[in-house]
Amino acid sequence: MNKRNFLNFNCNFTTKWQRNRSKQRTAQFTIMAKINFLPTLQDSFEPLLPQQVEILRQQFLSEGGETASIQSRFNYAWGLIKSMDLDDQRLGIKLLTDIYKESPQRRRECLYYLTIGCYKVGEYSMAKRYVDTLLEHEPGNHQIKALQGMVEDKIQKETVRGVVVATGVVASAAAVAAFIFRRKR
Repeated sequence: MNKRNFLNFNCNFTTKWQRNRSKQRTAQFTIMAKINFLPTLQDSFEPLLPQQVEILRQQFLSEGGETASIQSRFNYAWGLIKSMDLDDQRLGIKLLTDIYKESPQRRRECLYYLTIGCYKVGEYSMAKRYVDTLLEHEPGNHQIKALQGMVEDKIQKETVRGVVVATGVVASAAAVAAFIFRRKR
């Protein structure tokens, strides 16, 4: 390769690199925009009005229920997860699980919303599993990290509560045994 061809190659490589770098920046911006679109855990504790849930349900049913469009099922599932009724929340989780299995392009959203749904119904180990999977794919996503922190805090509190209850049960059993033992003497 002579000097002139080398310079042309080098210039072309630099130009292609700059274009690719620009595309990467655009992709990073797109990802950032998606991050801000996801609801927070606190949003899930603000239930929709019954009329709003009914509209989502009617849309879901008019499209065939379980065979409705993915978007209709997704909207209905999120409305159910926001509900204060445990059965509604569980149905929302089931719908999201079905969408996750059926639609690879919606898995990111499904994992995020499944994390929130499982958190709300008290299935903290499942919520942790979902959020950890999300973080494997998006380790720099601050919103997912915040959600992970909330899930881990809740798990820790529940663990402490379980230890306190177990200690109380053991102490009570020991007290009853001591009382019975003393009484026999």
